[in-house]
Amino acid sequence: MSELIVLGLSHKTAPLELRERLALTEGRAAGVMTDLTAEAAIAEATVLSTCNRTEIYLFAADPVEAESLALSALSRQAGTPPTELTPRLYSLRAGDAVRHLFEVTAGLDSMIVGEAEIQGQVKRAHQLALVEGASGPVLGRLFHGASAAAGRARAETGIGEKGVSISSVSVEAAARKLGDLTVRRALVVGAGDTASQVARVLERRGARTVYIANRHFDRARELAGRFGGEAVRMDGLRGQLEAADLVISATNSPHHLIDPELLEPVMKARGDRPILLFDLAVPRDIDPEVRAIAGVSVSDIEDIQEIVERNAGSREAESVRAKRVLENGAGRFEQWLASLEVLPTVVALREAADEIARRVLTENEAKWNDLTAADRARLETVARTIVSRILHHPTVRLKQQAGSDDVYRKVDALQELFGLGPETGPEVDDRATVIPIRPEKRES
Repeated sequence: MSELIVLGLSHKTAPLELRERLALTEGRAAGVMTDLTAEAAIAEATVLSTCNRTEIYLFAADPVEAESLALSALSRQAGTPPTELTPRLYSLRAGDAVRHLFEVTAGLDSMIVGEAEIQGQVKRAHQLALVEGASGPVLGRLFHGASAAAGRARAETGIGEKGVSISSVSVEAAARKLGDLTVRRALVVGAGDTASQVARVLERRGARTVYIANRHFDRARELAGRFGGEAVRMDGLRGQLEAADLVISATNSPHHLIDPELLEPVMKARGDRPILLFDLAVPRDIDPEVRAIAGVSVSDIEDIQEIVERNAGSREAESVRAKRVLENGAGRFEQWLASLEVLPTVVALREAADEIARRVLTENEAKWNDLTAADRARLETVARTIVSRILHHPTVRLKQQAGSDDVYRKVDALQELFGLGPETGPEVDDRATVIPIRPEKRES
């Protein structure tokens, strides 16, 4: 029987060093999905990779084989033997996998509970799976349902009320160290979602000047224009570092952008002026070895996590409320998924009944010579209606009981009683059934 599976790791189970190795670009994620769905055991796949998690969602005919294939894929991407990777992974199936995605999408499993960025990241991950032909009707409905439920949870509870995010926590931490940001010069490295959020928060906090540096200058200029900043080119990064009080970096670069070789001469040029660096990227933009340079203060994503954990608890009540909203959506998806198991029997039963009705009507065509075309159409409609009404209640009940232990016994009974086996097809009595359409006149 096909089953939903999620295999992955997150900030709750794996250190930053491991998450860095499994931070997949769109190209790498697409390759993983293509490879997995080429396997007979796996029907559908979607990869979700963010700074705090990498997860593979599967709909698989052979769950055991599928999980093994997914583990091998993660092992190859991380360059780590499966035996070393396994202790950091979680594996969830069926309803547990469904609820996990719903909670992830709503931000309940995030480093900062209720953060909104993850909903867009989940949506883009599934869009990529659709483009690559890796997702299908089951994961499609799952991801759509998770997004819809997350939207309801945010609308009906206070889970995202204060707009707290990694970006806002970083800026607040910077303000505590630097004091009034209105007299400070800030440099944002990157122009993606996280960098955009950082720029927005800095603007709201009234930072004196915000410079945006990005590998693609046009994107830096566009972001700077939105938030009243100034775009700079990456080849001028050293000069910007010499002038900035605060640097927040959040790019998708696969390698360090700021390392000791770059920063040591910068600090000499700065004299006794310290510099505050925040690295929100995974993989990291800033080489951890710069911490050894005098005057340099660096906070990465794990340092942000410590700040968040010290202030945890304020959203616990809203999390409980949000989970109730998500449970309704997850339950509806599970009911739909379970109904797929009984659907072939329901369809076969209706087809068998429709075939009997068609044969009876055909066998009585000789009696219809005096019926108009309209009469015949009405008669066929009546026959279809009778079939539909007879089967309506039992088929609805069968779908409602989908997923229960008892439903399989009932499905087997229906298949046996009505001859609905997949090889033989519906069994239909070949004996003619002649029905007098109109009463014959008695001889007087």
